[in-house]
Amino acid sequence: MRHVITTLFVMIAFTVVVWQNGDSVSADGSSVLVIEVDGNIEPLTADRIARGIDEARGKGASLVVIQLDTPGGLLESTREIVEHILASDTPVAVFVGPAGARAASAGTFIAAAANFAVMAPGTTIGAASPIASDGEDIPPTLERKISADTSAFIRSIAQARDRNSEALENTVLKSTAYSAEEALELGVIDLIAPDMDSMLDQLDGRTATIGSGQVVTLTAKGASVSQLDSTLLERALRIIVNPNVVFALFLIGGIALLIEMLIPGLAGPGILGVIMLGLAFVGFFNLPGSWLGVGLIALSIGLFYGETTAPGFGPFGAGGIIALVLGAVFLFGDFFSASDLPEPSFMVSPFMIAAMTALITVTWFFFIRFARTEGGTSSGFQSEEAMLLEGQWGVAVSELSPAGKVWVANQEWSASTDPGILIKKGDEIRVVGVYNEVLKVEKLYEDIPETTE
Repeated sequence: MRHVITTLFVMIAFTVVVWQNGDSVSADGSSVLVIEVDGNIEPLTADRIARGIDEARGKGASLVVIQLDTPGGLLESTREIVEHILASDTPVAVFVGPAGARAASAGTFIAAAANFAVMAPGTTIGAASPIASDGEDIPPTLERKISADTSAFIRSIAQARDRNSEALENTVLKSTAYSAEEALELGVIDLIAPDMDSMLDQLDGRTATIGSGQVVTLTAKGASVSQLDSTLLERALRIIVNPNVVFALFLIGGIALLIEMLIPGLAGPGILGVIMLGLAFVGFFNLPGSWLGVGLIALSIGLFYGETTAPGFGPFGAGGIIALVLGAVFLFGDFFSASDLPEPSFMVSPFMIAAMTALITVTWFFFIRFARTEGGTSSGFQSEEAMLLEGQWGVAVSELSPAGKVWVANQEWSASTDPGILIKKGDEIRVVGVYNEVLKVEKLYEDIPETTE
């Protein structure tokens, strides 16, 4: 599903993609495409690297350089990146730099998969033992299972690139990390270079086996170097694909839709809610999301709705707050099986949880108070005709529980009544307040209870 949504956005943003159809890549090219990766390895990172490799192939570039500085990331995204690198028809070099950068966890797999692994002095590589996506240790039995899988993964990469499989496997089994000098001595990397130009000078004339199995010779010295620019879509997604942003979009979008349901005819909250929920799901499918968290947030919104039907602040409101907090905690990360590499956390910030919970609680409290009173008058948002309706009589043209439609002054209006009050279709009503073109109404006559002789 995540791939479907991301692909849809990419198709909208890019309607023309130029493909170069050929069985080999020319080694006589003199251009190098640099893809900068700085941060967690996640689905957007995998998509960006795939786009860069495709673009380099289409332009006939002689080399793709992934400039890497990462604390780690998701195993699924790492596997995708490794697959793209191993299958690339353009030689790929990973440059861990500048000084102080690291290729930790997922970065170790990516660097090992490159045709040429290069590190700047003062950088590190390694520490790829798996842990849960919430940063906690994995239970011993599950840890052995995952470690066996990830160690086999990095061992297969080492064999494909003729690297020191034992040294790389130790990064998984023993959380070993290496300096640039140690990695070079152990055969984990190919070169040490202080900067990009030095690396290209050293790579010039070297051979590489590309995805098709052909061996090509690099012409890298003095090559024209260009950066892979971020597209507008990628920049927008980078903002959205953030656990805190996704949580806020989920919550505010859901509340906006709920307000539209309670007070039909406003239009604005409904449109805003649909847009925000759509953006939230784009972010959700590009992060290690949990449907348990989504379900709990949906439950909290349902409980908030239940609070509008009950007087005072009762179990519905309290349950909504509890479900909201739990939903935020469980929104990201797989709590039933661990498959992520260590370091990055995709959890919603406790400060964001506290802030949004407080904001929604206060907002909802005042909304309920507002809905249970006359609704007030807000002349700045009312038509002159609507302002004259207060006190007039009419008839319900649909059931109000608490919202529906009424017929007043020879016109149909959206209306609502007090939560917990049912006005049936055909009941006579009286307008007691007007706000935002929505009428606040009450029964004209109270129901007379049946008596028995």
